[in-house]
Amino acid sequence: MSERLHGLPPVLARRTRLLVLGSFPGVASLQAGQYYAHPRNQFWAILSALWGVDLPALSYRARLAEVRRHGLGIWDVYASCRREGSLDSAIEDAELNDLAGLRRRAPGLQAIVHNGGESARVMALTRTLGLPVLRLPSTSPANASWSFERKLAAWRAAFAAHGLA
Repeated sequence: MSERLHGLPPVLARRTRLLVLGSFPGVASLQAGQYYAHPRNQFWAILSALWGVDLPALSYRARLAEVRRHGLGIWDVYASCRREGSLDSAIEDAELNDLAGLRRRAPGLQAIVHNGGESARVMALTRTLGLPVLRLPSTSPANASWSFERKLAAWRAAFAAHGLA
């Protein structure tokens, strides 16, 4: 069995209004210590299109400052797991992050969006927080069945509903 991998710390602030929950960082993200570090992941491109800011051109630290400035949070549903490669389908022996403590950590939180299907597997848990919860199409390069434009439209609607687009 593969060694246990540990995820990244949350990007949360007291004024976070919308939280994007991924499943677990891929290999590129773990190696870089950065959310959505794979160059073909469309997360940063989607946020760039929504906010009119060239996020990929910024340093990671500056990207996170933009995320916080817009009231967005980023985290994953799994704190740790065993996995070979980056595919969600390879995740085994996963341990959840403290999702129940989200309201305490981000008291301004208004809604949660799950970035893809694996993250959405815990929607029953995130719904217990009493907030709107939505599944969005994954920004992962593995989700090639959705075009960028189609993903962007879905993300734009969710972000606009909470004043982030």
